[in-house]
Amino acid sequence: MDIKVTVKQLGRKHPVLSEQKIEINYEDSVISLENLLKLIVQQQVEEFNAKSFELEDEDSAKIPIDNYLNILTDTGKVGFGSIYNLKIANVQKAQDNVIQTFEDGMFAVFYNDEQFEHLEQTIDLSLQHTFTFIRLTFLVGSYW
Repeated sequence: MDIKVTVKQLGRKHPVLSEQKIEINYEDSVISLENLLKLIVQQQVEEFNAKSFELEDEDSAKIPIDNYLNILTDTGKVGFGSIYNLKIANVQKAQDNVIQTFEDGMFAVFYNDEQFEHLEQTIDLSLQHTFTFIRLTFLVGSYW
């Protein structure tokens, strides 16, 4: 089943990732938030693990075309598709991590303006709305 996903960060006008279609391995029209998060992570980990690892003796300059560099710096991460860490991601650890970070309030999930606050909440995928993930950042400082 295909779902539409966008990722945002508070304080930014534009999404970090524009709307993307992700294919998850699920056929039913109703799913719990916990199961959905695990399926999205599974798909992303499989996609990451399928990428080829580039080994380079020296880091050669890869000049992006047009205004691509400005777009990358606006998102806060500049990369050119090379993976320098040769470890393959573990699906189970990544799924445990996403559940823990959701429970800790590190990100919020919306489905057509409805915020999900509990992992047990069910979602009707037949409506085909866009999922929005908002990464929450916290203020750091002291009380004095």
